[in-house]
Amino acid sequence: MHLNLHVLGTSALVSVLGLIGVIVWRVREARTAVTVRKIVIPPLGMSTGFCMFLVPAFRVPLLWAAVAFLIGALLLSWPLLVTSRLVIRGDEVVMHRSKAFFLVIIVLAAIRYFARDYFDTFISIQQTAGLFFILAFGIILRWRMQMLSQYRALTAIR
Repeated sequence: MHLNLHVLGTSALVSVLGLIGVIVWRVREARTAVTVRKIVIPPLGMSTGFCMFLVPAFRVPLLWAAVAFLIGALLLSWPLLVTSRLVIRGDEVVMHRSKAFFLVIIVLAAIRYFARDYFDTFISIQQTAGLFFILAFGIILRWRMQMLSQYRALTAIR
């Protein structure tokens, strides 16, 4: 039991540190102009994570992967889509976030953390990690695709 509490505490600490890292990154990113490169690079970089599925322990049924991707892309991306938009400020395109944006990030992280504990009860930790990676990729891909569309619309006006 002592070992499980230690693992849970470490897991919670790492999750909170990851959340803080994401928030700091988003704050810093908001201070600079948005470019096509800044929109496209995160999902491209993240896509290298699919290499985890080369290891058999991470593999999940294709249906599970599709459902995880669709939940991320269609459901969990929605709060990010409605709390962020691109605007022209001076000569630059910048991200304008509503005050709810960081709350959305925190709530999504909490959902992920508590759902992970649930899924870990009937599938392996590696499979849970794989499913949540696919879910997160669905969120990021849809959000960044919308950003790219907004960026192209705003820069076409100029």
